[in-house]
Amino acid sequence: MSVNIVDRIDDQVKVRNILVSVSDKNGLDLFIPQLIDIIPDIRIFSTGGTYEKIKDIIGEKSKSCLTQVSDYTGQPETQGGLVKTLDFKIYLGLLTETYNDFHKEDLDRTDSVSIDMVIVNLYPFKETISKEGVTVEEARGNIDIGGPCMIRASAKNFLRVASIVDPSDYEMIVSKMRANNGMMSLELRYKLARKAFEHTAGYDRNIADFLVSKSFEEVKKCYKY
Repeated sequence: MSVNIVDRIDDQVKVRNILVSVSDKNGLDLFIPQLIDIIPDIRIFSTGGTYEKIKDIIGEKSKSCLTQVSDYTGQPETQGGLVKTLDFKIYLGLLTETYNDFHKEDLDRTDSVSIDMVIVNLYPFKETISKEGVTVEEARGNIDIGGPCMIRASAKNFLRVASIVDPSDYEMIVSKMRANNGMMSLELRYKLARKAFEHTAGYDRNIADFLVSKSFEEVKKCYKY
């Protein structure tokens, strides 16, 4: 039998470790403090501008609950933030299974933690290409890589992980968690996974449609070679 076949899961999952990396930071000023209020020992991993935003929001509490992804992984972000979250420890934490002894051994071996919630939304590709006169290079620079990977990994593992892509869901999620002692149900995780895959599918569709609409002549105008 494959070591990755799942035959046992938890309906209710306690949220302990969360990963936050968002382009749209609306709603974080309410959502993050509410999560800390519901789960005082929560651990938050974050990147770049999102890390700084959360640090500003929670102030002194950041010393005990907020960790930069680069400090956790041991790999500093690349110049310009091109690579921030594409790391083995991140994806092990997203894809690992609660009742899989092999996965637990991998967590222990790498000093990793299982991640229970991912809060991610993507570079504004659609908004970028809506601007008059946008070039292929400007559009290319707004193709998100790490974000879709995290969303897909967490949504795939809805058996244990909640994948949150829409700030309009923050209030609903807080309400559910507050009523459920900081836990997320399988039903809610599944609903969030469906929305997450719709989100990444639409994102990729916008990229594909844009590239199809541009001729190679337009591409060549952007570069010297």
